[in-house]
Amino acid sequence: MSGREQLNRKLIEDVNVRGTENIIQACRKTGVSSLVYTSTYNVVFGGQVIENGDESLPYLPLHLHPDHYSRTKSLAEMKVLQANDTELEEGKGVLRTCALRPAGIYGPGEQRHLPRIVSYIERGLFKFVYGDPLSLVEFVHVDNLVQAHILASEALKATKQHIAAGQAYFISDGKPINNFEFFRPLVEGLGYQFPTVRLSLSVVYFSAFLTEMVHFLVGRIYNFQPLLTRTEVYKTGITHYFSMEKARKELGYKPEQFSLTEVVEWFKSQGHGRKLRLYTIKHLIRDGGLILLLATVVLSWLPAAVTLSV
Repeated sequence: MSGREQLNRKLIEDVNVRGTENIIQACRKTGVSSLVYTSTYNVVFGGQVIENGDESLPYLPLHLHPDHYSRTKSLAEMKVLQANDTELEEGKGVLRTCALRPAGIYGPGEQRHLPRIVSYIERGLFKFVYGDPLSLVEFVHVDNLVQAHILASEALKATKQHIAAGQAYFISDGKPINNFEFFRPLVEGLGYQFPTVRLSLSVVYFSAFLTEMVHFLVGRIYNFQPLLTRTEVYKTGITHYFSMEKARKELGYKPEQFSLTEVVEWFKSQGHGRKLRLYTIKHLIRDGGLILLLATVVLSWLPAAVTLSV
């Protein structure tokens, strides 16, 4: 979830916890023997620096999560993994489960995060970056994430000795990068200037905190979109990246290399990108007309000038 959706506690609870419980129950009733859960880095990350972490890291204590979304995703993942090896109804076998913990997802047509970022860019709100310029985070292209899901589902089967059963895996492109440098090609590719102002992480986090408090007070009346939430500040400004070794070894995961070029082209195909403003077009028409008029006058004067010289 992104932005104000992260602040909708009831929706988050319904989807992440009760929705997951319903899926587990449906699997048991209908004899579905494999379940791959799409989790998140947030189940272990809550603002602390993590460098090349792995699946041995414990869950972040629930009370330390800065947002309800991350807390409920953690609860949901626990429920899915606890459901591993439980019996299906009518003696149809057992349920095998695993969880994938993807980094920030991107790709052409992504509708959750990228449109909001592009909206900020086009509205002139992307005026600053923040945090340590050497901080590193990760992203995962949607095609790599799909690959991971397919591999995980296969690794739950007997043909793979159920190697993924009861396991969690971090999934990314495997290329840690500064968050804002990752998005530089998108900003500049759409024709906008990349900001040069850098704010401290603490200032931006405090602003996000105040914004969330205001949203808590007036959100039912005016459900405005916060510029950033506290979790988003952490996710984008603090180093946290993870090893893909377990996914490579047990699932056979091999991330392909992608860039934001196709994302930029997709947004352009949807009509996004800096365009000539109306007043600029008017000026071009006006100036073109003046040049044409001047050329006409000069050309009409030339024959007379030639005659006089003779």
